[in-house]
Amino acid sequence: MLKVGIVGGTGYTGVELLRILSQHPQVQITAITSRKEAGTPVAEMYPSLRRRVDLAFVTPDDAKLTQCDVVFFATPHGVAMSQARELVDAGVKIIDLAADFRLKDVAEFEQWYGMPHTCPDILGEAVYGLPELNREAIKRARVVGNPGCYPTTVQLGFAPLLKTRGLIEASQLIANCASGASGAGRKAEVHTLLAESSDNFKAYGVKGHRHGPEINQQLRMVAGVPAGSGEVNCLFVPHLLPTIRGIHSTLYARLTAAGRSVDLQQLFEDFYRDEPFIDVMPPGSAPETRSVRASNFVRIAVHRPQPDLAMVLVVEDNLTKGASGQAVQCMNLMCGLDETLGLMHVPVLP
Repeated sequence: MLKVGIVGGTGYTGVELLRILSQHPQVQITAITSRKEAGTPVAEMYPSLRRRVDLAFVTPDDAKLTQCDVVFFATPHGVAMSQARELVDAGVKIIDLAADFRLKDVAEFEQWYGMPHTCPDILGEAVYGLPELNREAIKRARVVGNPGCYPTTVQLGFAPLLKTRGLIEASQLIANCASGASGAGRKAEVHTLLAESSDNFKAYGVKGHRHGPEINQQLRMVAGVPAGSGEVNCLFVPHLLPTIRGIHSTLYARLTAAGRSVDLQQLFEDFYRDEPFIDVMPPGSAPETRSVRASNFVRIAVHRPQPDLAMVLVVEDNLTKGASGQAVQCMNLMCGLDETLGLMHVPVLP
């Protein structure tokens, strides 16, 4: 059994980790930290976990995290890197659901997250945790930076088009994405109040969003072009949906002369044929966010609305495949387990 600790178990990604890991046949949850809620039983805060999680929250000092096999950080940006050195030196594998180990350029991280990076050496060895595109490196990793929720959909949607060079005009990609309010985290903010977000739809971060550099960094890696190269560039615009969970991304790419002769449906089906969590839907489909709710599945539909235009529709649950489910998928790979273990939940409908 893997001994697992969770740092920051009171937020939405933390409770999603608890929901998944409490049903994982090879996991023993040994510690869940929260300075503010220390001493409070987890099931008191989250009744859905009654008779599943019998632990109480503890302070990080009392958690004995160095005795764990794996520690998840479901915390604000900056927390994981402050504790990473001690855990890595103790032989603990780290999976960070925040951004501390996503961006490889330290200056870019500091620009977008407004804080110094305190362990660039560990950042250098950290592996980006998107299994469908980085599986073998994740298996060998000690530290994984879990992808952002939006970047997961954008990368999975564009990857088949980018892996074969010359199919699309990769410098002019567009990602029009929308997420439920839980993507903003479990905190009191005016824009996510029921009266503000319900019965409403709006764009945000239009001048620039911190998922933008993450998306472009990873798309360039998928395409095999240098970091910072203008050969691959994606315009990313996020929107807020009047829902709790789910992401819907609509992606656009202009096809080259060579790309126009390709069967896009076959391209996507072949690319994801052996992926357990990716469902390439039949031609003409329009996937819905409710079809992946509370699951680790991604549904993708590819269209050609014009002869020279590829349009890809991607849906995921932002808290599961977009965060905690993907983190558990990475843990399975890092620890030599079946990648799907504990993650084959059927989506919740309605």
